[in-house]
Amino acid sequence: MPSRPASATLLAFAVFVLFGGANAVAVKFALVDLDPFWAAGVRFLLAGLLLFGYAIVTRRRLPRGERLLGTTLFGLFGVGLAYFFLYWGLQQAPAGTTMLILATVPLLTLLLAILQRVERLRWLGLAGAVIASAGIVVVASDQVRLDVPVLSLGALLAGAACLAESAVVAKRFPPGDPVPANAIGMTLGGLLLLAVAIATGEQLGAPVAAEAWWAMAYLIGPGSVVVFILALYILARWTASATSYAFLLFPLVAVVLGVLMLAEPVQPTFVIGGAIVLLGVYIGAVYRPRRMAEVVVSA
Repeated sequence: MPSRPASATLLAFAVFVLFGGANAVAVKFALVDLDPFWAAGVRFLLAGLLLFGYAIVTRRRLPRGERLLGTTLFGLFGVGLAYFFLYWGLQQAPAGTTMLILATVPLLTLLLAILQRVERLRWLGLAGAVIASAGIVVVASDQVRLDVPVLSLGALLAGAACLAESAVVAKRFPPGDPVPANAIGMTLGGLLLLAVAIATGEQLGAPVAAEAWWAMAYLIGPGSVVVFILALYILARWTASATSYAFLLFPLVAVVLGVLMLAEPVQPTFVIGGAIVLLGVYIGAVYRPRRMAEVVVSA
Protein backbone atom coordinates (compact mmCIF):
# COMPACT_ATOMS: atom_id res chain seq x y z
CA MET A 1 0.00 0.00 0.00
CA PRO A 2 1.60 3.32 -1.08
CA SER A 3 2.27 5.85 1.67
CA ARG A 4 0.64 8.56 -0.43
CA PRO A 5 -2.59 8.03 -2.36
CA ALA A 6 -2.40 8.31 -6.15
CA SER A 7 -4.16 11.16 -7.91
CA ALA A 8 -6.78 8.78 -9.33
CA THR A 9 -7.54 7.52 -5.83
CA LEU A 10 -7.95 11.06 -4.48
CA LEU A 11 -10.24 11.92 -7.40
CA ALA A 12 -12.33 8.82 -6.74
CA PHE A 13 -12.46 9.77 -3.05
CA ALA A 14 -13.69 13.29 -3.93
CA VAL A 15 -16.48 11.91 -6.14
CA PHE A 16 -17.31 9.35 -3.44
CA VAL A 17 -17.67 12.14 -0.86
CA LEU A 18 -19.77 14.29 -3.20
CA PHE A 19 -22.26 11.56 -4.09
CA GLY A 20 -22.28 10.09 -0.59
CA GLY A 21 -22.99 13.49 0.95
CA ALA A 22 -25.82 14.07 -1.52
CA ASN A 23 -27.44 10.84 -0.27
CA ALA A 24 -28.46 12.59 2.95
CA VAL A 25 -30.47 15.16 0.99
CA ALA A 26 -32.03 12.50 -1.26
CA VAL A 27 -33.02 10.39 1.75
CA LYS A 28 -34.94 13.37 3.20
CA PHE A 29 -37.10 13.51 0.07
CA ALA A 30 -37.53 9.74 -0.19
CA LEU A 31 -38.65 9.30 3.41
CA VAL A 32 -41.46 11.82 2.98
CA ASP A 33 -43.44 9.11 1.15
CA LEU A 34 -41.70 5.89 2.20
CA ASP A 35 -40.99 4.13 5.49
CA PRO A 36 -37.25 3.89 6.24
CA PHE A 37 -36.49 0.15 6.13
CA TRP A 38 -38.72 -0.33 3.09
CA ALA A 39 -37.05 2.55 1.23
CA ALA A 40 -33.55 1.30 2.07
CA GLY A 41 -34.40 -2.29 1.17
CA VAL A 42 -35.88 -1.35 -2.21
CA ARG A 43 -32.95 0.95 -2.88
CA PHE A 44 -30.26 -1.64 -2.31
CA LEU A 45 -32.11 -4.58 -3.84
CA LEU A 46 -32.74 -2.72 -7.11
CA ALA A 47 -29.17 -1.41 -7.16
CA GLY A 48 -27.87 -4.94 -6.62
CA LEU A 49 -30.05 -6.33 -9.41
CA LEU A 50 -28.86 -3.59 -11.78
CA LEU A 51 -25.26 -4.54 -11.04
CA PHE A 52 -26.05 -8.23 -11.52
CA GLY A 53 -27.45 -7.41 -14.96
CA TYR A 54 -24.36 -5.38 -15.85
CA ALA A 55 -22.05 -8.13 -14.58
CA ILE A 56 -23.83 -10.71 -16.75
CA VAL A 57 -23.76 -8.53 -19.88
CA THR A 58 -20.06 -7.78 -19.43
CA ARG A 59 -19.29 -11.42 -18.47
CA ARG A 60 -17.66 -10.59 -15.18
CA ARG A 61 -16.72 -13.47 -12.92
CA LEU A 62 -18.48 -13.78 -9.58
CA PRO A 63 -16.23 -13.85 -6.50
CA ARG A 64 -15.31 -17.21 -4.97
CA GLY A 65 -13.54 -18.43 -1.85
CA GLU A 66 -12.13 -15.61 0.28
CA ARG A 67 -13.40 -13.02 -2.19
CA LEU A 68 -16.95 -14.33 -1.77
CA LEU A 69 -16.47 -14.21 2.01
CA GLY A 70 -15.29 -10.60 1.80
CA THR A 71 -18.20 -9.71 -0.47
CA THR A 72 -20.73 -11.31 1.87
CA LEU A 73 -19.30 -9.65 4.97
CA PHE A 74 -19.09 -6.27 3.22
CA GLY A 75 -22.76 -6.49 2.26
CA LEU A 76 -23.79 -7.74 5.70
CA PHE A 77 -21.96 -5.05 7.69
CA GLY A 78 -21.90 -2.16 5.22
CA VAL A 79 -25.49 -2.45 3.97
CA GLY A 80 -27.76 -4.73 5.97
CA LEU A 81 -26.67 -4.25 9.58
CA ALA A 82 -25.36 -0.68 9.23
CA TYR A 83 -28.58 0.69 7.74
CA PHE A 84 -30.73 -1.38 10.07
CA PHE A 85 -29.10 0.17 13.15
CA LEU A 86 -28.84 3.68 11.68
CA TYR A 87 -32.48 3.87 10.62
CA TRP A 88 -33.55 2.42 13.96
CA GLY A 89 -31.61 5.05 15.85
CA LEU A 90 -32.70 7.89 13.54
CA GLN A 91 -36.33 7.37 14.48
CA GLN A 92 -35.71 9.08 17.84
CA ALA A 93 -32.41 10.90 17.34
CA PRO A 94 -32.02 14.27 15.57
CA ALA A 95 -29.63 14.81 12.68
CA GLY A 96 -27.06 16.59 14.87
CA THR A 97 -26.77 13.70 17.31
CA THR A 98 -26.52 11.24 14.43
CA MET A 99 -23.76 13.35 12.90
CA LEU A 100 -21.78 13.22 16.15
CA ILE A 101 -22.11 9.45 16.44
CA LEU A 102 -21.04 8.92 12.82
CA ALA A 103 -18.01 11.11 13.52
CA THR A 104 -16.63 8.13 15.44
CA VAL A 105 -16.39 6.00 12.26
CA PRO A 106 -12.73 6.91 11.48
CA LEU A 107 -11.67 6.23 15.07
CA LEU A 108 -13.59 2.95 15.13
CA THR A 109 -12.15 1.95 11.77
CA LEU A 110 -8.60 2.62 12.94
CA LEU A 111 -9.19 0.69 16.17
CA LEU A 112 -10.80 -2.30 14.43
CA ALA A 113 -8.10 -2.33 11.75
CA ILE A 114 -5.40 -2.43 14.41
CA LEU A 115 -7.15 -5.14 16.45
CA GLN A 116 -7.57 -7.29 13.33
CA ARG A 117 -3.98 -6.64 12.20
CA VAL A 118 -5.02 -4.94 8.99
CA GLU A 119 -3.16 -1.72 9.84
CA ARG A 120 -0.63 -0.41 12.30
CA LEU A 121 -1.19 2.58 14.52
CA ARG A 122 -0.21 5.88 12.90
CA TRP A 123 -0.12 8.78 15.29
CA LEU A 124 -0.93 11.23 12.50
CA GLY A 125 -3.95 9.12 11.60
CA LEU A 126 -5.14 9.12 15.20
CA ALA A 127 -4.55 12.86 15.57
CA GLY A 128 -6.35 13.61 12.31
CA ALA A 129 -9.38 11.56 13.33
CA VAL A 130 -9.60 13.35 16.68
CA ILE A 131 -9.24 16.81 15.09
CA ALA A 132 -11.82 16.08 12.38
CA SER A 133 -14.25 14.64 14.92
CA ALA A 134 -13.88 17.82 16.97
CA GLY A 135 -14.82 19.77 13.86
CA ILE A 136 -18.04 17.75 13.53
CA VAL A 137 -18.82 18.58 17.17
CA VAL A 138 -18.59 22.27 16.28
CA VAL A 139 -20.71 21.84 13.12
CA ALA A 140 -23.46 19.99 14.97
CA SER A 141 -23.26 21.94 18.23
CA ASP A 142 -26.58 23.72 17.70
CA GLN A 143 -28.45 20.57 16.62
CA VAL A 144 -27.54 18.15 19.38
CA ARG A 145 -30.15 16.93 21.84
CA LEU A 146 -29.22 15.23 25.07
CA ASP A 147 -32.60 13.62 25.73
CA VAL A 148 -32.15 10.86 23.13
CA PRO A 149 -33.09 7.36 24.39
CA VAL A 150 -30.13 5.16 25.27
CA LEU A 151 -31.29 2.44 22.87
CA SER A 152 -31.32 4.92 19.99
CA LEU A 153 -27.81 6.09 20.83
CA GLY A 154 -26.69 2.46 21.07
CA ALA A 155 -28.24 1.69 17.68
CA LEU A 156 -26.45 4.64 16.07
CA LEU A 157 -23.14 3.58 17.61
CA ALA A 158 -23.71 0.00 16.42
CA GLY A 159 -24.39 1.36 12.93
CA ALA A 160 -21.15 3.34 13.03
CA ALA A 161 -19.26 0.24 14.15
CA CYS A 162 -20.78 -1.78 11.29
CA LEU A 163 -19.70 0.85 8.76
CA ALA A 164 -16.20 0.75 10.21
CA GLU A 165 -16.06 -3.05 10.16
CA SER A 166 -17.27 -3.18 6.54
CA ALA A 167 -14.15 -1.27 5.48
CA VAL A 168 -11.90 -3.51 7.55
CA VAL A 169 -13.32 -6.78 6.16
CA ALA A 170 -12.93 -5.41 2.64
CA LYS A 171 -9.21 -5.06 3.41
CA ARG A 172 -8.91 -8.45 5.16
CA PHE A 173 -10.78 -10.32 2.43
CA PRO A 174 -10.57 -8.18 -0.75
CA PRO A 175 -13.71 -8.89 -2.79
CA GLY A 176 -12.01 -8.19 -6.12
CA ASP A 177 -14.08 -6.77 -8.99
CA PRO A 178 -16.38 -4.18 -7.34
CA VAL A 179 -19.25 -4.75 -9.79
CA PRO A 180 -20.14 -8.39 -8.98
CA ALA A 181 -19.01 -7.88 -5.38
CA ASN A 182 -21.49 -5.04 -4.86
CA ALA A 183 -24.16 -6.90 -6.82
CA ILE A 184 -24.00 -9.67 -4.22
CA GLY A 185 -23.45 -7.43 -1.20
CA MET A 186 -26.23 -4.95 -1.94
CA THR A 187 -28.71 -7.69 -2.89
CA LEU A 188 -28.06 -9.49 0.41
CA GLY A 189 -28.28 -6.25 2.39
CA GLY A 190 -31.42 -5.16 0.56
CA LEU A 191 -33.18 -8.46 1.25
CA LEU A 192 -32.29 -8.19 4.95
CA LEU A 193 -33.73 -4.66 5.14
CA LEU A 194 -36.90 -5.70 3.27
CA ALA A 195 -37.36 -8.54 5.77
CA VAL A 196 -37.07 -6.00 8.61
CA ALA A 197 -39.61 -3.72 6.89
CA ILE A 198 -42.12 -6.57 6.63
CA ALA A 199 -41.46 -7.81 10.17
CA THR A 200 -41.97 -4.33 11.65
CA GLY A 201 -45.20 -3.73 9.74
CA GLU A 202 -44.00 -0.85 7.60
CA GLN A 203 -46.24 0.34 4.79
CA LEU A 204 -45.09 -1.21 1.52
CA GLY A 205 -45.66 0.74 -1.67
CA ALA A 206 -44.33 3.17 -4.24
CA PRO A 207 -43.73 6.86 -3.55
CA VAL A 208 -46.39 9.40 -4.51
CA ALA A 209 -44.58 12.72 -4.86
CA ALA A 210 -42.40 13.34 -7.91
CA GLU A 211 -39.58 14.48 -5.62
CA ALA A 212 -39.59 11.11 -3.87
CA TRP A 213 -39.39 9.29 -7.22
CA TRP A 214 -36.40 11.40 -8.26
CA ALA A 215 -34.79 10.87 -4.86
CA MET A 216 -35.16 7.08 -5.09
CA ALA A 217 -33.80 7.11 -8.64
CA TYR A 218 -30.75 9.00 -7.40
CA LEU A 219 -30.29 6.73 -4.37
CA ILE A 220 -30.46 3.59 -6.51
CA GLY A 221 -28.13 4.90 -9.23
CA PRO A 222 -25.39 7.34 -8.18
CA GLY A 223 -26.21 7.03 -4.47
CA SER A 224 -25.72 3.25 -4.36
CA VAL A 225 -24.25 1.84 -7.57
CA VAL A 226 -21.63 4.57 -8.00
CA VAL A 227 -20.94 5.19 -4.31
CA PHE A 228 -20.39 1.55 -3.37
CA ILE A 229 -18.30 0.77 -6.45
CA LEU A 230 -16.11 3.76 -5.60
CA ALA A 231 -15.89 2.58 -1.98
CA LEU A 232 -14.39 -0.77 -2.99
CA TYR A 233 -12.19 0.89 -5.63
CA ILE A 234 -10.74 3.24 -3.00
CA LEU A 235 -10.38 0.51 -0.38
CA ALA A 236 -8.34 -1.57 -2.84
CA ARG A 237 -5.88 1.33 -3.21
CA TRP A 238 -5.92 3.10 0.17
CA THR A 239 -6.16 2.17 3.83
CA ALA A 240 -9.47 1.45 5.52
CA SER A 241 -8.88 4.19 8.10
CA ALA A 242 -8.12 6.82 5.44
CA THR A 243 -11.18 5.85 3.38
CA SER A 244 -13.38 6.16 6.48
CA TYR A 245 -12.70 9.91 6.68
CA ALA A 246 -15.39 10.25 4.04
CA PHE A 247 -17.96 9.90 6.83
CA LEU A 248 -16.67 13.17 8.30
CA LEU A 249 -17.01 14.92 4.94
CA PHE A 250 -20.48 13.64 4.04
CA PRO A 251 -22.21 16.03 6.49
CA LEU A 252 -20.35 19.03 5.05
CA VAL A 253 -21.50 18.16 1.52
CA ALA A 254 -25.06 17.64 2.80
CA VAL A 255 -25.08 21.09 4.46
CA VAL A 256 -23.75 22.81 1.31
CA LEU A 257 -26.35 21.06 -0.85
CA GLY A 258 -29.04 22.06 1.65
CA VAL A 259 -28.00 25.68 1.25
CA LEU A 260 -27.98 25.47 -2.55
CA MET A 261 -31.11 23.37 -3.06
CA LEU A 262 -33.28 24.10 -0.04
CA ALA A 263 -32.16 27.64 0.80
CA GLU A 264 -31.16 26.57 4.30
CA PRO A 265 -29.19 29.20 6.27
CA VAL A 266 -25.44 28.86 6.78
CA GLN A 267 -24.43 28.89 10.43
CA PRO A 268 -21.07 30.31 11.58
CA THR A 269 -20.44 27.02 13.35
CA PHE A 270 -20.49 25.26 9.96
CA VAL A 271 -17.72 27.48 8.58
CA ILE A 272 -15.52 27.05 11.66
CA GLY A 273 -16.25 23.37 12.18
CA GLY A 274 -15.92 22.58 8.46
CA ALA A 275 -12.44 24.12 8.39
CA ILE A 276 -11.44 21.99 11.39
CA VAL A 277 -12.81 18.85 9.72
CA LEU A 278 -10.86 19.52 6.52
CA LEU A 279 -7.68 20.10 8.52
CA GLY A 280 -8.15 16.83 10.40
CA VAL A 281 -8.85 14.87 7.21
CA TYR A 282 -5.73 16.30 5.57
CA ILE A 283 -3.53 15.48 8.57
CA GLY A 284 -4.93 12.00 9.10
CA ALA A 285 -5.55 10.76 5.57
CA VAL A 286 -3.47 12.73 3.08
CA TYR A 287 -0.42 14.29 4.74
CA ARG A 288 2.74 12.21 4.88
CA PRO A 289 6.06 13.65 6.16
CA ARG A 290 8.66 13.53 3.40
CA ARG A 291 11.83 13.59 5.46
CA MET A 292 10.77 11.99 8.72
CA ALA A 293 9.66 8.41 8.84
CA GLU A 294 6.38 7.98 10.67
CA VAL A 295 6.50 6.27 14.01
CA VAL A 296 4.29 3.21 13.90
CA VAL A 297 3.39 0.75 16.59
CA SER A 298 2.65 -2.82 15.66
CA ALA A 299 -0.82 -4.06 16.55
